[in-house]
Amino acid sequence: MAPVSWRRWARGWGRSEECPRSRYARSVFPLRDENPTVITPIVTVVLIAANAAAWLFVQGAGTGERFLASLCAYGAIPGEITGAFALGDRVPLGPGTCGIGGLAGSALVTSMFLHGGWFHLLGNMWFLWVFGNNIEDSMGHLRFVVFFLATGLVAVLAHVLTAFDSGVPVVGASGAISGVMGAYLVLYPRVRVDTLIVLVVFVQIVRLPAAAVLILWFVLQLLQGAVTSSVAGGVAFWAHVGGFAAGAALIRLFARSKLVEAKRAHRRLTRDELGPWERW
Repeated sequence: MAPVSWRRWARGWGRSEECPRSRYARSVFPLRDENPTVITPIVTVVLIAANAAAWLFVQGAGTGERFLASLCAYGAIPGEITGAFALGDRVPLGPGTCGIGGLAGSALVTSMFLHGGWFHLLGNMWFLWVFGNNIEDSMGHLRFVVFFLATGLVAVLAHVLTAFDSGVPVVGASGAISGVMGAYLVLYPRVRVDTLIVLVVFVQIVRLPAAAVLILWFVLQLLQGAVTSSVAGGVAFWAHVGGFAAGAALIRLFARSKLVEAKRAHRRLTRDELGPWERW
């Protein structure tokens, strides 16, 4: 998740999330994993398309008044959710202000589909594709919808708890994607992930265990969350921590053992083995 900074907005950028724009993401970037897919990741594709559509048609691709209006109307403002601001109050954002309109409940969900910039969007969607298709593959389509929204909700609330009186809207899918990453760590820690390593002049693609990539990412979120203000850093680190922890904790309730075992064995199930409802 990313609290949107008005200073960055005024320069034409949204505050980007930890995934695409942090030092870690610039130096260690997962490209693909070796997990085969068993079912077509319909929901993952739909989520990517929905985020792209929201960015283009609701947010005006990050330009003009439509972008600012989208943050005010659909971003999650902690002070609005906690009641720190009263109905009708206005909070500063960019060259204007956001009105507190009492839509805090719906913003908990709509904020997951908004982004603060092109890098923010593209980085998140890449992480969703690399890890999300495998988690959908492990539980079926409908369960994945519920899982994604549930971990995203926990992530937003985790940020709200650390910035309860903030008037800065928080947007982005990374809280829910963090939940997907936490689930991946639990289910497939030994799966190899092709990872781009960029260290100054050293550029190399290496194959690392998923556990190494994901644990490092989580530890960095904890450390940066501990030393960075929830609203000043431009990245909602505690949303990432909350989403990741929720995904790791909830995955056993959502995963289907038949699908997980097949993936671990690198075996594609037949239509008869899947049955009529297993993929859903």
